[in-house]
Amino acid sequence: MRVLWICNIMLPVVAEYLGLEASNKEGWLTGLSNIILKNQKENDIELGVCFPVLEDLAEFEKVLEASGTGAKVHAFGFYENVHRAEVYEERTEERLGEIIERFRPDVVHCFGTEYPHTLAAVKAFNDKERTLIGIQGLCSIYAKYFRADLPDYVWRRITFRDRIKQDDLRRQHEKYVQRGVYEIEAVQRTGHITGRTSWDKKYTREWNPEVKYHFMNETLRSNFYEGYWKEEDCNRYSIFLSQGDYPIKGLHYMLRAMPDILQKYPKAEIYVAGNSIIKSAAESGIEGVKGKLKLESYGKYILQLMKETGTFHKVHFLGRLDAEQMKQQYLKSHVFVCPSSIENSPNSVGEAMLLGVPTVCANVGGIADIFTDQMDGLLYPAGDVKRLAEAVKIMFAGGDRVKGYRESARQHAKSTHNAQRNYERLIEIYMEIAEG
Repeated sequence: MRVLWICNIMLPVVAEYLGLEASNKEGWLTGLSNIILKNQKENDIELGVCFPVLEDLAEFEKVLEASGTGAKVHAFGFYENVHRAEVYEERTEERLGEIIERFRPDVVHCFGTEYPHTLAAVKAFNDKERTLIGIQGLCSIYAKYFRADLPDYVWRRITFRDRIKQDDLRRQHEKYVQRGVYEIEAVQRTGHITGRTSWDKKYTREWNPEVKYHFMNETLRSNFYEGYWKEEDCNRYSIFLSQGDYPIKGLHYMLRAMPDILQKYPKAEIYVAGNSIIKSAAESGIEGVKGKLKLESYGKYILQLMKETGTFHKVHFLGRLDAEQMKQQYLKSHVFVCPSSIENSPNSVGEAMLLGVPTVCANVGGIADIFTDQMDGLLYPAGDVKRLAEAVKIMFAGGDRVKGYRESARQHAKSTHNAQRNYERLIEIYMEIAEG
């Protein structure tokens, strides 16, 4: 069976061949590809992978050997400017058409709907019954929650940086709306969907009542299946967020909750992975004119909150971390918090659960499908900073209650993210589609 993946990132096997740094995003995709290639003789799958690149690699094609397995993977580049994901380019559709013609897949599997290349691939293949889209997030729904309770002056403000880059908050929101238009059309043109929550099932069924929905959980990055959080080894009263560079991720909620937390736990600090919303300003001197000129409106608001809440020296932006660095940060954190305004079922929550890290989540999107309140940890109403603060303080206090949460979460995540079971489920889905 020939299966062509349409990915949002270049897989490490390709990056290694090209001598490029592999992306840390969507690490679960690496785990899934590894297990498919490892079992290639048994599953009889010939795998092709397509990924967006800029001009210099737009015609890249190579059959590569996956190290340690001897398995072959067909790699194809196609042009797409992922920084302008609201723009649909005909040349992307044409290139994907060429790849499909050359590879002749039995199944085309698109991972995610966030970029217009998914719609381009669906249109280029033009075979509804052999097209599968795996749902990650949903831009059209995320757009509705993008503002995330930001004050009106923050939402409408256009800083010098925003004006120069033509990328203020309202324009960022409009881009999500446009990406959602492509997303909905792609779902309407496909015959098969893989999803993992009642939330993504609800919306994809609304957009395409005839689509065949296949339930399938996600496999996480391999290093998270080993190791276990220990209270005696953690940095006490440290709070870890996996992202915080745009409003949906909810860093501002966490900051607003801090005064309440600090009253009882004055040593509490926040650590944020991923791109820093204030990085450019910090590099030029946050208090200086140059630094202020480089702030976007959300970054300016984050700095304002850091000062108002007494956390200016208590918030640490860690930058992009690889899988092992992320794992170590989870293990040395006292509590992991997901304060987002919207999510499907974030892999960061699954990673924290697998490691047994005390976890607090906003009850949004599909999170409750993978994380059970009062069993795996604590859910709180989205945007309720008082309830967020209370949940964090409960986790800091520890004791048998929190120990029970951690043990339950770990067992739950082991089941949800069981790599072998999820691999077998995917092969079942491929067989069902290929056989019609």
